Amino acid sequence: MDEVAVLDRPSADTKAYRKLSVVVPVYNEEKNIPILCERLLAALDAIGTPFEIVLVNDGSKDRSREALRAAAERRQEIKVVGLKRNSGQTAAMMCGIDHASGDIIIPIDADLQNDPADIPLLLAKIAEGYDVASGWRKDRKDAAIRRNLPSRIANWLISAVSGVPLHDYGCTLKAYRREVLDGVRLYGEMHRFIPIYASWMGAKVIEVPVNHSPRAHGASNYGMERVLKVMLDLIVVKFLDRYWMKPIYVFGGFGFLCLMVSGLAGLWALWLKIFEGLSLIQTPLPLLAVMTFITGLMCILMGLLSEMVMRTYFESQGKTPYAVRERLNFDERFEDRKGYR
Repeated sequence: MDEVAVLDRPSADTKAYRKLSVVVPVYNEEKNIPILCERLLAALDAIGTPFEIVLVNDGSKDRSREALRAAAERRQEIKVVGLKRNSGQTAAMMCGIDHASGDIIIPIDADLQNDPADIPLLLAKIAEGYDVASGWRKDRKDAAIRRNLPSRIANWLISAVSGVPLHDYGCTLKAYRREVLDGVRLYGEMHRFIPIYASWMGAKVIEVPVNHSPRAHGASNYGMERVLKVMLDLIVVKFLDRYWMKPIYVFGGFGFLCLMVSGLAGLWALWLKIFEGLSLIQTPLPLLAVMTFITGLMCILMGLLSEMVMRTYFESQGKTPYAVRERLNFDERFEDRKGYR
C-alpha cells in the first residue's frame, strides 16, 4: 500500500463547504470550556463557512455542565449534548457525530492541547480532494516515558498491522468528509481507527502536522491501561478487516487445528499403550485429546453461527458487502434498490 502523504503547512481554499461540524467530547473540563469555545469561534468565524460546535458532556462530575450551558447561551452555533453517565471518549464522539449536520466533521479534544487554529490546515487538504486529513502531533508536549513512548510503540504497531502508515493515530484533531463516517459505528477505543476504516474502503488519507500544547487545566484521563485497550481493539479491527464476511475461516481454521491436535494426541496415547505398555491413565494425552476435540468442534459450530449472524446483518438491513464510490447514468430507481446486485 502506498504510504500516507505527510505535508508541512498546506494552504488551499477552505470556503468550499456547505457546513462544518466540530465535535468535542467533554469530561471534567470546566476551566477549559470557555477558552476552547472562544478559540474555536475565532478560528471558525475566520473561515467564513457556516458551522456548528457540538459539545458532548460525557457525564462530567465537575461544573462542566454549567460551563457548557453558558457557552450555548452565548452563540447559537454552540450545541450541547449531555450524556446520562460517563460512556468514554469513543461513545461521546460517536454521539457528537450522530448529532452533527455538517458535510465536514472535525473532532477535537477539549483539553486545549489541540489548537483550533489548525482547523484550516486540515480543511485545505479536504478541499484538495482528500477524504480524511489526520492531525500529527509532531512536537508532542506530553510526558516522554509515560505518554509519548507507549504512544509511539502503539502507533508503530497499529500501522504495521493495519497497513495504513500514520505517525499519530491518537491525535483527536482530524477532518472527515461526512460520507466517510456514514455507517461507521464506534465502540471501545476505536475512534482512533477511523482512518483505517476509511482507507480500507478506498478513502484518500493524508497526515498533516499540527500544533500541540501542554495541558494547562485539569488532569489527563489517560493511563497506561489505555494501551492494553487499544491493542485489544486493534485485534478486533484486524479481525473485522480480514474475516468479518467469512468468520468461518478463523473459527473453522482454529477448530480444525484443535481437531488435528486431538487426533495426534489420541494416536500417541494408543502408541504408548500398545508398543510401550504405558497405561492410558498414566499420561495426560487422552485428556488432551478429549479437550481439544471438544474445543475444535465448538469452534467450528461457532463459526457456522457467526456465518448466520453475518448474513442476517447484511440481508435484514439491505446492506451489501461492497461500497460504491459513484454511479454514472443510472436512474433513481436503481439508486433506491436495496440488497445484493
